[in-house]
Amino acid sequence: MPDDAALLTTWRGTVLPQWVDYNGHLNDAYYMVVFSEATNALMGMIGLDEAGRKATGHSIYTLEAHINYLLEVKQDKAIEVQTQILGSDAKRLQIYQVMLLAGTDTLLAANEQMLLNVDMSGPRAAPFAPTVMARVQVLTLAHRQLARPTYAGRTIALPG
Repeated sequence: MPDDAALLTTWRGTVLPQWVDYNGHLNDAYYMVVFSEATNALMGMIGLDEAGRKATGHSIYTLEAHINYLLEVKQDKAIEVQTQILGSDAKRLQIYQVMLLAGTDTLLAANEQMLLNVDMSGPRAAPFAPTVMARVQVLTLAHRQLARPTYAGRTIALPG
């Protein structure tokens, strides 16, 4: 596992032609595709990759997601996602992800998600398996040292 106190680089890739919309930039739906792939990588880091899901009978469901679209992202641009654990409890994980122009700190988008551990035999919410929980706790404690992200905890509302 990478340095536990650092943001986790959870996805790297290039904006594909089929992801670009009529405005010439990354379609809004594909931002979530990229963030979802990064979440899948995080699942692997905490022990819920394919083997872990099979061994525990558990998986992760997304309960809520919020995306801030900050800059246009053009076709063929190399991008990466970094992930921070904002909090966790026995069954949930609150994460924050940033999409960056690869190799830079140019912030393209931000994503916050609430994830739920699910026992797939139900399916029903369940506590993380002990081995998974141990990894979640290590990351949660380490990431508490990191600054609270600018776009975390935002809501949508018109003034008034």
